[in-house]
Amino acid sequence: MKQYVIDELRFEDYDKLKLYLDKHLNDRSFDGVYWIPLESELFSEVQAEHKDCQPYFFALELEQHRISCELLVRTKGKIRCDCICHANEIQRNWLIDYMDAILEKLEIIA
Repeated sequence: MKQYVIDELRFEDYDKLKLYLDKHLNDRSFDGVYWIPLESELFSEVQAEHKDCQPYFFALELEQHRISCELLVRTKGKIRCDCICHANEIQRNWLIDYMDAILEKLEIIA
């Protein structure tokens, strides 16, 4: 699985991230797993056509010493579909920028 990983988090970084994610991404399936909604203007052509599969998300997992984001665009409604695929370059860059902005806002040096 392709991922964007930030490791070697300090304990205080983990606490800051957990508080932030709990507040801003409170749609969780499991403890430590969050869903980052993909902005609709970033959908691929196939994803835009699949109205029944929308919205789309990236899964983010927060652990004590690392945070990882899958580079797979998912939907919560289906497990298999043509619209569920690895992020394209624009979507990947958006996710990395999104995560980097959170780290900057929380003053976490990674």
